[in-house]
Amino acid sequence: MDILITGGTGSIGRVLCRQLIAEGHSLTVLSRKPDTVKTICGEGTTAISSIIELPSSARFDAVINLAGEVVIGPYWTENRKKKLWDSRVTVTGQLVDFIKRADIKPNVLINTSAVGFYGNGGDAIIDEDSLGSGGFAHELCVGWEKAAAKVEEFGVRLCIVRFGLVLMPHGGMLKSMLPSFRLGLGARIGDGRQWMPWIHCADLVAMLEFLLAKPELRGVFNGVSPNPVTNREFTSVLAKTLHRPAYFFAPAFLLKLAMGEMGQLLLEGQRAIPKRFQEVGFEFRYPKLDFALADIIG
Repeated sequence: MDILITGGTGSIGRVLCRQLIAEGHSLTVLSRKPDTVKTICGEGTTAISSIIELPSSARFDAVINLAGEVVIGPYWTENRKKKLWDSRVTVTGQLVDFIKRADIKPNVLINTSAVGFYGNGGDAIIDEDSLGSGGFAHELCVGWEKAAAKVEEFGVRLCIVRFGLVLMPHGGMLKSMLPSFRLGLGARIGDGRQWMPWIHCADLVAMLEFLLAKPELRGVFNGVSPNPVTNREFTSVLAKTLHRPAYFFAPAFLLKLAMGEMGQLLLEGQRAIPKRFQEVGFEFRYPKLDFALADIIG
């Protein structure tokens, strides 16, 4: 296939790109630093720096949209929120505009979203039919998904994957957690009862490829493992995998003071399950957290 990918130089995108190249696909990767694309994503890629500049004659069999600034980072000022919105909703809108004017439409758009769509779910089991609620994270996901939904007006198949917490060796959440846990300073967050819907990066990449290869599939899919855990359990399993203690905890009030509104992402959670992926026969390589962490860390 000829595939257009945004966010291809990100921690998930680079893994996906190399996998797709190895399977013989032809990739065009959107990047703000096009000179780095071949080094990061592989020699079989073509780099572009702007969606707007793509001519209507450009033809792709599929579009995979992974673009988006990292949510956990600088304080959520209004300017920061705008950057998060633009990197997701505005870029998705530009992709849809390209698809609208394209002489030959792609067969499918696979678009990213996040389990933050659901807000704080407490202990309730959440699947793709569950309603969303909450603050800025929910609003961001809603705007993101609505922007992508417009491609269906042009007859393009749409798959939206709501990512959970992606586990990988050199990026994502683990990158910031491992240094302290390796020193025996690992800590649960608040009371540790909030649910963490996680996914091994290899399974997430396999999910994207699964949707690419199944023309009968469309709609929303939770990109999570079938076994979410609480933060308390995650902390315990990670410490055990590293053969280190984890006696500490980060008080909720300190996180709220230090991180403001963004701190809610760490103090709230979703007991999300991949109901639709399970229904259509997707097979997980790493369905349990202990095996996933052993693979990544070991």
